[in-house]
Amino acid sequence: MKDYVISASSTADLSAEHFEAMGVPIVHFHFTLDGKDYPDDLGKTIPFEKFYDLIDKGAMPTTSQVNVKEYVDHFEKLLQEAEGIIHLTLSSGISGSYNSAVIAGEQMREKYPEKKIYIIDSLAASSGFGLLVDAAARKKEEGLGIDELHTWIEENKLRIHHWFFSTDLKHYRRGGRISASSAALGTLLNICPLLNVDHLGRLIPRTKVRGKKKVIREIAKKMIDHAKDGENYSEKCFLSHSNCLEDAQAVAALVEEAFPHLDGKVLINSIGTVIGAHTGPGTVALFFFGEPRTE
Repeated sequence: MKDYVISASSTADLSAEHFEAMGVPIVHFHFTLDGKDYPDDLGKTIPFEKFYDLIDKGAMPTTSQVNVKEYVDHFEKLLQEAEGIIHLTLSSGISGSYNSAVIAGEQMREKYPEKKIYIIDSLAASSGFGLLVDAAARKKEEGLGIDELHTWIEENKLRIHHWFFSTDLKHYRRGGRISASSAALGTLLNICPLLNVDHLGRLIPRTKVRGKKKVIREIAKKMIDHAKDGENYSEKCFLSHSNCLEDAQAVAALVEEAFPHLDGKVLINSIGTVIGAHTGPGTVALFFFGEPRTE
Protein backbone atom coordinates (compact mmCIF):
# COMPACT_ATOMS: atom_id res chain seq x y z
CA MET A 1 0.00 0.00 0.00
CA LYS A 2 1.22 3.50 -0.85
CA ASP A 3 2.22 5.92 1.89
CA TYR A 4 0.01 8.67 0.46
CA VAL A 5 -1.24 10.12 -2.82
CA ILE A 6 -1.65 13.63 -4.13
CA SER A 7 -5.00 14.22 -5.80
CA ALA A 8 -6.40 17.17 -7.74
CA SER A 9 -9.28 18.17 -9.99
CA SER A 10 -9.50 18.47 -13.75
CA THR A 11 -9.51 22.28 -13.46
CA ALA A 12 -5.74 22.27 -12.90
CA ASP A 13 -5.62 22.35 -16.72
CA LEU A 14 -2.74 19.99 -17.34
CA SER A 15 -2.69 17.21 -19.92
CA ALA A 16 -3.73 13.66 -19.08
CA GLU A 17 -0.15 12.58 -19.76
CA HIS A 18 1.17 15.15 -17.29
CA PHE A 19 -1.18 13.99 -14.51
CA GLU A 20 -0.25 10.37 -15.22
CA ALA A 21 3.49 11.10 -15.18
CA MET A 22 3.11 12.79 -11.78
CA GLY A 23 1.02 9.94 -10.42
CA VAL A 24 -1.78 12.38 -9.55
CA PRO A 25 -5.35 11.02 -9.94
CA ILE A 26 -8.01 13.61 -10.70
CA VAL A 27 -11.70 14.09 -10.03
CA HIS A 28 -13.71 15.60 -12.87
CA PHE A 29 -15.84 18.71 -12.95
CA HIS A 30 -18.73 18.73 -15.48
CA PHE A 31 -20.10 21.03 -18.12
CA THR A 32 -23.38 21.11 -20.02
CA LEU A 33 -23.46 21.87 -23.73
CA ASP A 34 -26.65 21.93 -25.80
CA GLY A 35 -28.52 20.23 -22.96
CA LYS A 36 -26.07 17.34 -22.59
CA ASP A 37 -23.79 16.76 -19.59
CA TYR A 38 -20.09 16.03 -20.17
CA PRO A 39 -17.17 15.34 -17.86
CA ASP A 40 -14.29 17.79 -17.93
CA ASP A 41 -12.04 15.02 -19.23
CA LEU A 42 -9.12 17.07 -20.54
CA GLY A 43 -10.41 17.30 -24.10
CA LYS A 44 -11.01 13.58 -24.60
CA THR A 45 -14.77 13.66 -25.28
CA ILE A 46 -14.88 17.07 -26.95
CA PRO A 47 -11.51 18.30 -28.26
CA PHE A 48 -10.62 21.78 -27.04
CA GLU A 49 -10.54 23.29 -30.53
CA LYS A 50 -14.07 22.03 -31.22
CA PHE A 51 -15.29 23.25 -27.83
CA TYR A 52 -14.07 26.80 -28.42
CA ASP A 53 -15.34 26.79 -31.99
CA LEU A 54 -18.82 25.95 -30.67
CA ILE A 55 -18.61 28.84 -28.20
CA ASP A 56 -17.46 31.15 -30.97
CA LYS A 57 -20.56 30.16 -32.92
CA GLY A 58 -22.85 31.04 -30.02
CA ALA A 59 -22.93 28.02 -27.70
CA MET A 60 -23.19 28.92 -24.00
CA PRO A 61 -21.93 25.98 -21.91
CA THR A 62 -22.63 25.91 -18.19
CA THR A 63 -20.50 24.21 -15.56
CA SER A 64 -21.04 22.22 -12.37
CA GLN A 65 -18.59 21.54 -9.57
CA VAL A 66 -17.72 18.17 -8.10
CA ASN A 67 -20.40 17.25 -5.56
CA VAL A 68 -19.92 15.59 -2.18
CA LYS A 69 -20.83 12.10 -3.39
CA GLU A 70 -18.36 12.31 -6.27
CA TYR A 71 -15.65 13.36 -3.84
CA VAL A 72 -16.55 10.54 -1.45
CA ASP A 73 -16.34 8.00 -4.28
CA HIS A 74 -13.02 9.48 -5.43
CA PHE A 75 -11.50 9.47 -1.94
CA GLU A 76 -12.84 6.01 -1.16
CA LYS A 77 -11.03 4.57 -4.16
CA LEU A 78 -7.78 6.29 -3.25
CA LEU A 79 -7.92 5.15 0.38
CA GLN A 80 -8.11 1.54 -0.75
CA GLU A 81 -4.60 1.99 -2.12
CA ALA A 82 -2.95 4.53 0.22
CA GLU A 83 -2.61 5.45 3.87
CA GLY A 84 -3.31 9.11 3.20
CA ILE A 85 -4.46 11.76 0.72
CA ILE A 86 -3.51 15.33 -0.01
CA HIS A 87 -6.26 16.68 -2.23
CA LEU A 88 -5.96 20.12 -3.81
CA THR A 89 -9.09 21.91 -4.99
CA LEU A 90 -9.83 24.74 -7.38
CA SER A 91 -9.76 28.13 -5.62
CA SER A 92 -12.63 28.77 -3.23
CA GLY A 93 -12.71 32.29 -4.67
CA ILE A 94 -13.93 30.83 -7.95
CA SER A 95 -15.81 27.64 -7.03
CA GLY A 96 -17.59 26.00 -4.10
CA SER A 97 -15.80 22.71 -4.76
CA TYR A 98 -13.49 23.21 -1.76
CA ASN A 99 -16.48 23.11 0.61
CA SER A 100 -17.77 19.90 -0.99
CA ALA A 101 -14.32 18.32 -0.70
CA VAL A 102 -14.10 19.32 2.99
CA ILE A 103 -17.46 17.67 3.74
CA ALA A 104 -16.41 14.50 1.90
CA GLY A 105 -13.07 14.53 3.70
CA GLU A 106 -14.81 14.68 7.08
CA GLN A 107 -16.93 11.68 6.13
CA MET A 108 -13.83 9.76 5.12
CA ARG A 109 -12.05 10.60 8.40
CA GLU A 110 -14.99 9.20 10.33
CA LYS A 111 -14.89 6.01 8.28
CA TYR A 112 -11.08 5.70 8.24
CA PRO A 113 -9.82 7.34 11.48
CA GLU A 114 -6.40 5.77 11.01
CA LYS A 115 -5.87 7.52 7.65
CA LYS A 116 -4.58 11.05 7.04
CA ILE A 117 -6.72 13.20 4.77
CA TYR A 118 -5.74 16.77 3.93
CA ILE A 119 -8.00 19.00 1.82
CA ILE A 120 -6.20 22.10 0.52
CA ASP A 121 -7.78 25.16 -1.05
CA SER A 122 -5.24 25.94 -3.77
CA LEU A 123 -6.42 29.56 -4.11
CA ALA A 124 -5.33 29.00 -7.72
CA ALA A 125 -6.92 28.24 -11.07
CA SER A 126 -6.19 26.71 -14.45
CA SER A 127 -2.52 25.91 -15.00
CA GLY A 128 -1.61 28.07 -11.98
CA PHE A 129 -3.39 25.38 -9.99
CA GLY A 130 -1.49 22.92 -12.18
CA LEU A 131 1.84 24.58 -11.40
CA LEU A 132 1.16 24.11 -7.68
CA VAL A 133 0.21 20.45 -8.19
CA ASP A 134 3.33 19.90 -10.29
CA ALA A 135 5.54 21.46 -7.60
CA ALA A 136 3.87 19.35 -4.90
CA ALA A 137 4.42 16.16 -6.91
CA ARG A 138 8.11 16.99 -7.27
CA LYS A 139 8.40 17.63 -3.53
CA LYS A 140 6.79 14.25 -2.88
CA GLU A 141 9.29 12.66 -5.26
CA GLU A 142 12.08 14.30 -3.24
CA GLY A 143 10.87 12.40 -0.19
CA LEU A 144 8.62 14.76 1.75
CA GLY A 145 6.15 12.97 3.99
CA ILE A 146 2.47 13.78 3.98
CA ASP A 147 2.62 16.20 6.92
CA GLU A 148 5.69 17.99 5.56
CA LEU A 149 4.16 18.32 2.11
CA HIS A 150 0.88 19.61 3.51
CA THR A 151 2.82 22.33 5.34
CA TRP A 152 4.91 23.15 2.26
CA ILE A 153 1.84 23.56 0.04
CA GLU A 154 0.06 25.80 2.54
CA GLU A 155 3.19 27.94 2.94
CA ASN A 156 3.84 28.27 -0.80
CA LYS A 157 0.47 28.29 -2.58
CA LEU A 158 0.18 32.07 -2.57
CA ARG A 159 3.52 32.29 -4.35
CA ILE A 160 1.80 31.19 -7.56
CA HIS A 161 1.13 34.32 -9.64
CA HIS A 162 -1.60 34.33 -12.30
CA TRP A 163 -1.95 36.90 -15.09
CA PHE A 164 -4.64 36.64 -17.78
CA PHE A 165 -5.62 38.64 -20.83
CA SER A 166 -8.41 38.25 -23.35
CA THR A 167 -8.64 39.44 -26.93
CA ASP A 168 -12.29 38.38 -27.31
CA LEU A 169 -14.85 40.39 -25.34
CA LYS A 170 -17.92 38.67 -26.82
CA HIS A 171 -17.99 35.96 -24.19
CA TYR A 172 -17.38 38.41 -21.36
CA ARG A 173 -20.48 40.25 -22.59
CA ARG A 174 -22.51 37.05 -22.94
CA GLY A 175 -21.53 36.00 -19.44
CA GLY A 176 -22.55 39.37 -18.01
CA ARG A 177 -19.03 40.31 -16.90
CA ILE A 178 -19.14 43.51 -18.94
CA SER A 179 -22.01 45.47 -20.47
CA ALA A 180 -22.90 45.27 -24.13
CA SER A 181 -21.84 48.89 -24.62
CA SER A 182 -18.48 48.30 -22.92
CA ALA A 183 -17.89 45.21 -25.04
CA ALA A 184 -18.77 47.08 -28.22
CA LEU A 185 -16.51 50.00 -27.33
CA GLY A 186 -13.72 47.67 -26.22
CA THR A 187 -13.92 45.72 -29.46
CA LEU A 188 -13.94 48.92 -31.52
CA LEU A 189 -10.87 50.25 -29.70
CA ASN A 190 -9.15 46.84 -29.61
CA ILE A 191 -8.98 46.86 -25.80
CA CYS A 192 -7.78 43.75 -23.95
CA PRO A 193 -8.52 43.42 -20.21
CA LEU A 194 -5.60 42.27 -18.05
CA LEU A 195 -6.56 40.36 -14.90
CA ASN A 196 -4.92 38.43 -12.09
CA VAL A 197 -5.86 36.23 -9.13
CA ASP A 198 -5.68 37.90 -5.72
CA HIS A 199 -4.71 36.54 -2.28
CA LEU A 200 -8.27 35.26 -1.76
CA GLY A 201 -8.19 33.31 -5.02
CA ARG A 202 -10.54 35.66 -6.87
CA LEU A 203 -10.15 36.77 -10.48
CA ILE A 204 -9.65 40.55 -10.42
CA PRO A 205 -9.57 42.94 -13.42
CA ARG A 206 -6.45 45.08 -13.02
CA THR A 207 -6.09 47.20 -16.13
CA LYS A 208 -7.00 47.55 -19.80
CA VAL A 209 -4.45 47.48 -22.59
CA ARG A 210 -5.07 48.64 -26.14
CA GLY A 211 -3.94 46.16 -28.78
CA LYS A 212 -2.92 42.51 -28.77
CA LYS A 213 0.79 43.12 -29.36
CA LYS A 214 0.91 45.54 -26.45
CA VAL A 215 -0.95 43.25 -24.03
CA ILE A 216 1.37 40.36 -24.94
CA ARG A 217 4.34 42.53 -23.98
CA GLU A 218 2.54 43.74 -20.86
CA ILE A 219 1.77 40.27 -19.52
CA ALA A 220 5.41 39.24 -20.01
CA LYS A 221 6.43 42.41 -18.16
CA LYS A 222 4.27 41.33 -15.21
CA MET A 223 6.51 38.30 -14.84
CA ILE A 224 9.61 40.48 -15.13
CA ASP A 225 8.21 42.67 -12.34
CA HIS A 226 7.00 39.90 -10.02
CA ALA A 227 8.96 36.68 -10.62
CA LYS A 228 11.08 35.30 -7.79
CA ASP A 229 14.73 36.44 -8.15
CA GLY A 230 13.92 38.63 -11.16
CA GLU A 231 15.83 37.72 -14.33
CA ASN A 232 17.54 34.92 -12.37
CA TYR A 233 14.20 33.14 -11.95
CA SER A 234 14.97 29.42 -12.09
CA GLU A 235 11.65 27.71 -11.42
CA LYS A 236 9.00 26.49 -13.85
CA CYS A 237 6.65 28.68 -15.85
CA PHE A 238 3.31 27.50 -17.26
CA LEU A 239 1.00 29.10 -19.82
CA SER A 240 -2.54 28.18 -20.78
CA HIS A 241 -4.71 29.42 -23.61
CA SER A 242 -8.23 29.07 -24.98
CA ASN A 243 -7.73 28.25 -28.65
CA CYS A 244 -5.15 30.99 -29.31
CA LEU A 245 -1.91 29.04 -29.41
CA GLU A 246 0.00 31.64 -31.44
CA ASP A 247 -0.64 34.28 -28.79
CA ALA A 248 0.53 31.89 -26.07
CA GLN A 249 3.65 31.08 -28.06
CA ALA A 250 4.38 34.80 -28.45
CA VAL A 251 4.22 35.24 -24.66
CA ALA A 252 6.36 32.13 -24.13
CA ALA A 253 9.05 33.49 -26.47
CA LEU A 254 9.25 36.75 -24.52
CA VAL A 255 9.43 34.89 -21.21
CA GLU A 256 12.16 32.53 -22.38
CA GLU A 257 14.18 35.47 -23.69
CA ALA A 258 13.81 37.42 -20.43
CA PHE A 259 14.53 34.46 -18.12
CA PRO A 260 17.50 32.40 -19.36
CA HIS A 261 17.60 30.26 -16.20
CA LEU A 262 14.05 28.86 -16.40
CA ASP A 263 13.56 25.28 -15.27
CA GLY A 264 12.99 23.97 -18.80
CA LYS A 265 10.91 25.56 -21.55
CA VAL A 266 7.65 27.33 -20.79
CA LEU A 267 4.96 24.64 -20.69
CA ILE A 268 1.91 25.59 -22.77
CA ASN A 269 -1.43 23.93 -21.92
CA SER A 270 -5.00 24.36 -23.11
CA ILE A 271 -7.50 26.05 -20.82
CA GLY A 272 -9.94 23.25 -20.09
CA THR A 273 -13.64 23.13 -20.76
CA VAL A 274 -14.78 24.23 -17.29
CA ILE A 275 -12.51 27.27 -16.96
CA GLY A 276 -12.94 27.91 -20.69
CA ALA A 277 -16.73 27.97 -20.40
CA HIS A 278 -16.27 31.17 -18.39
CA THR A 279 -13.38 32.76 -20.31
CA GLY A 280 -14.45 31.87 -23.83
CA PRO A 281 -11.86 31.74 -26.63
CA GLY A 282 -9.04 34.26 -26.92
CA THR A 283 -7.65 34.08 -23.38
CA VAL A 284 -3.96 33.60 -22.50
CA ALA A 285 -2.84 33.01 -18.92
CA LEU A 286 0.69 33.13 -17.48
CA PHE A 287 1.76 31.41 -14.23
CA PHE A 288 4.99 31.59 -12.25
CA PHE A 289 6.42 31.73 -8.71
CA GLY A 290 6.93 35.08 -6.98
CA GLU A 291 6.55 36.65 -3.58
CA PRO A 292 3.31 35.66 -1.77
CA ARG A 293 0.23 37.43 -3.10
CA THR A 294 -1.00 40.03 -0.62
CA GLU A 295 -3.79 41.69 -2.59
